[in-house]
Amino acid sequence: MKKNKFLTAALSMTVGAVIAAGLVGCSTDSTEADGTVIVYAGRDEALIAPLIAQFTEETGIEVDVRYGSTPELSALLIEEGEQTPANVFLSQDAGALGALSQEGLLATLPSDITDAVAGEYTSTDDTWVGVTGRARVIAYDSEKYSESDIPDTVLDLTNEEWSGQVGFPPGNASFQSFVTAMRVIEGEDVAEEWVAGIAENSPVLTEKNGATLDLVNTGQLGMGLINHYYWYERAAELGEENMRAQLKFLPGDSGGIVNVTGAAILKNSAKDAEALEFVKFLVSESAQEYFVTETFEYPLVPGMASPEGLPSLEELANTQFDLADLATLSQTQALLAKYGLL
Repeated sequence: MKKNKFLTAALSMTVGAVIAAGLVGCSTDSTEADGTVIVYAGRDEALIAPLIAQFTEETGIEVDVRYGSTPELSALLIEEGEQTPANVFLSQDAGALGALSQEGLLATLPSDITDAVAGEYTSTDDTWVGVTGRARVIAYDSEKYSESDIPDTVLDLTNEEWSGQVGFPPGNASFQSFVTAMRVIEGEDVAEEWVAGIAENSPVLTEKNGATLDLVNTGQLGMGLINHYYWYERAAELGEENMRAQLKFLPGDSGGIVNVTGAAILKNSAKDAEALEFVKFLVSESAQEYFVTETFEYPLVPGMASPEGLPSLEELANTQFDLADLATLSQTQALLAKYGLL
């Protein structure tokens, strides 16, 4: 498949950063890593490293991890193609996984992995599996606003009254997937009007969701567009009673979609036993319990309890939206760049 021009142009910037971070530099023959699985992880090391250590302790399989942002690593995987040293890609969102699947770079996963997760939270072609769920929310300054003051839809955030009050990390994979979902649910014209409007409304741009939340929690920002679990992690550190920021969930709104983290095996590692074992572990009860208790994300294996206090996935589900539609991520990146948000 022909490479998207936007991603290709972005590679000149992202690959250098990835190399500088030590994300490449191992053998391009993944079969040489006997007893080791090579993972490109688009999630924060602080969140994932303890779980990876648990996997090694349980299985004896060593994990060689290259951490980076999901957009950086997905661009790198497209550049590396079949020569990638990676066995597994652990993504922050479904959009990057769908884009890699469209490039023909992912292996088909066995049914004992894909059947472990409810069908609406995994791929339709079995090339990747959902690992955890995360809801998009509005974090707001509760000393400045009450929940009823906050719009029920993100579409209203372009109104003049919210000028300079809204923050988000435009380079973050989850934010980009939310805009992709808006394109699907609301239509291309509405999505472009929203991107243009929010860009003109003096948004506060950050590098990460956590930074956005911190600005809200310290009274420096009125509201931020983030994933729900960042609030719960910060509340676990500071105490819920000390949280100035509060959350508004947006059931049914394009701004309140439930996206997933997910995992895929690269095509050249389709028969790699260690890679299969690692992905199977991610949808095991022990790993799912880790995500519930340590990162406050929704488990996707049926029958497992969600973190206490969260709305159910059923309450938040948007029937107009299929995670497979997030594969058009590159068009979203181009749209954000058009209006100066990337």
